[in-house]
Amino acid sequence: DGEVHINELRNGNTEMFWNPTSEVRRQRLKRHIVLFEEQTDFESERLWQHVTSAINKGDQHKATQEKFVLEEEQRNAARERRESGTEWKPLLFQHDTGTNEWHYKYEDLRPWDPLNDIAQFEKDGILQTMERSTRMSNHEATCINNQITRHKRSAKDCRRRKTSDQPSNHSQNTESSCSTPESVQELSDDDGKYLGFESLCAQCGKEMNHLKEIHSAVLSLQKAQQDIHR
Repeated sequence: DGEVHINELRNGNTEMFWNPTSEVRRQRLKRHIVLFEEQTDFESERLWQHVTSAINKGDQHKATQEKFVLEEEQRNAARERRESGTEWKPLLFQHDTGTNEWHYKYEDLRPWDPLNDIAQFEKDGILQTMERSTRMSNHEATCINNQITRHKRSAKDCRRRKTSDQPSNHSQNTESSCSTPESVQELSDDDGKYLGFESLCAQCGKEMNHLKEIHSAVLSLQKAQQDIHR
């Protein structure tokens, strides 16, 4: 967070190497970490706490000793697994035998969508993305699909009546007698209110109201964050 200078010992000249201006600090990503007391034994901050403490105190000898202790413990653990025939199964990484590299299991390489993606967070070592649009449950999707099917049938029957029942000189009157939408594509959803559909079942309605409450809470948090940022 501070300025870094290069000091030339031969001639005593000083050169600016890095200057984190207020603009740089304002643009950088905010750091979010799990509380130390909530971390497991093998999370980096807890695992390397003694090494970090020694480095911060400027005691490189102590830091080297602590680092050696950690590495020796890891070697002993690996030796015991080999002797007992225990297979090591990483929780978050998988090995690519083709490239002989380790890759994070849950990596999300898709481009960030500012219109739909709200935030990315880590839970139990798994990176997740909070999105504005929430996927429907299986029950809700089945309910909606059934209603779409009924509307398709109704629209098809309506068009059939138009073509078979109307005389040529009464086309306008006959056409207005059918109120079912001709195209299911015209049906859309607006914040959970499915226009043109029958009423949602009780469970779907309850889930939709719950999602709307969550959405409202998220928007409120976003506004608070913006106010704090300003």
